[in-house]
Amino acid sequence: MSQPTIAWLAREAAVNVETIRFYQRKQLLDEPLRPLGGVRHYTRDDVARVRFIKSAQRIGFTLAEIAVLLQLEDGTHCREAQAIATHKLADVQKRIAELQRMATALQELVQACGSRRGKIKCPLIASLQTASE
Repeated sequence: MSQPTIAWLAREAAVNVETIRFYQRKQLLDEPLRPLGGVRHYTRDDVARVRFIKSAQRIGFTLAEIAVLLQLEDGTHCREAQAIATHKLADVQKRIAELQRMATALQELVQACGSRRGKIKCPLIASLQTASE
């Protein structure tokens, strides 16, 4: 194992060094003390924490929500974590429904564009112009 520096942590956690520093500024990850004239050293626990943060981000948790989850990480607060995840799931389902409505509207406009001929105004452009008025 190479020296457990911030570069090592970034490499092991598959992020860049600036991500580590950002998480430290957001107080999601502790910054180890720097020995006098030395370099800060990180641990496997730090790697696990960064991976946890990245995993939570991938499934849609905000950094604020992740901060709360990290406070619950000892495993004894399953009900609280479940409540947070339930709220997140409802939010994701709402966004999916909104995206589905958008996809349906766009599909209808794309199909309308394909069926227009001659000097008739483009239905897509006309619809967007009307919506902005």
